[in-house]
Amino acid sequence: MAKSPEEEHPIKAFGWAARDTSGVLTPFNFSRRATGEKDVQFKILYCGVCHTDLHFLKNEWGVTRYPVVPGHEIVGVVTEVGNKVDKFKIGDKIGVGCLVGSCQKCDNCANDLENYCPKQIQTYGQMYIDGTMTYGGYSDIMVVDEHFAVRWPENLPMEAAPLLCAGITTYSPLKYYGLDKPGLNIGVVGLGGLGHMAVKFAKAFGANVAVISTSPSKKEEALQHLGADKFLLSNNPEQIQGAMNTLDGIIDTVSAVHPLLPYLGMLKPHGKHVIVGAIPQPLEMPVFPLILGRKTIAGSAMGGMKETQEMLDFAAKHNITPDVEVVAMDYVNTALERLVKSDVKYRFVLDMAKK
Repeated sequence: MAKSPEEEHPIKAFGWAARDTSGVLTPFNFSRRATGEKDVQFKILYCGVCHTDLHFLKNEWGVTRYPVVPGHEIVGVVTEVGNKVDKFKIGDKIGVGCLVGSCQKCDNCANDLENYCPKQIQTYGQMYIDGTMTYGGYSDIMVVDEHFAVRWPENLPMEAAPLLCAGITTYSPLKYYGLDKPGLNIGVVGLGGLGHMAVKFAKAFGANVAVISTSPSKKEEALQHLGADKFLLSNNPEQIQGAMNTLDGIIDTVSAVHPLLPYLGMLKPHGKHVIVGAIPQPLEMPVFPLILGRKTIAGSAMGGMKETQEMLDFAAKHNITPDVEVVAMDYVNTALERLVKSDVKYRFVLDMAKK
């Protein structure tokens, strides 16, 4: 007979889990594996609340196995290390993002692209190599292979945990698609958790940034607070027409169905429209703008471990942090309800010690 989550492993853990598609989280006792020779055990101090958590909690992608403990923007302090660990010592600040495992053998893994490994193991809701379920950061303690943890820079506040998903998910495509050069014109579609990080990184790379949104209320925020150079309403034909053929690249962070045609028109020839928002339904792809302007519609998913560390170090150097609202763990269901309504600027972070 299979053991319960509480009895599978020797280390007692406590978290908040959803048991069904209602997505409502309730207290959950479970267990973590003993610290192996290459493992790091750490006390979780902060965990970001990502839009992916919402999709997963409600099984909107059809892959959720309950109970599920979400959370993949995790920062804490090392409490124990295995005898072959060389990256960390007790007391170090540590971060864990979207991945806790990969095959370590394929071409992707060999090239520091564990995030594209066909056998990647995500931080929650997937089967680990020992046959047990992975549980995420809405919890008090975690054990992870040192390879899948990053050093947390000293001068970054630990509540900047959303860098580990929202940060790397926007930093990686800017770098990979060559949109990190000074003087480029970059569009950012959607000004939420991902979008506001895309603006901050693009500005730090020296780009001119246009925020493209359906919400007029976000104009002042985009221009005054985040330092964007332009604000365009995507449902205003005049503004969109005025921006035709002006952008070198677009980072599209919207996680709902939306038309691509207006954005492709805003790209210069050879421009790139990169989708990073996880959309459950298919999008309609207009072909003629692609052909006639040799334009690209592309996608990108987070980053490998090496690039995630590079992103954190870049953020620390340039003082880039997400705008967050820090809340206690028992506020989490209210936070999720507010997230559905986009009622947060721009990311909730759970303070695991806050009562």
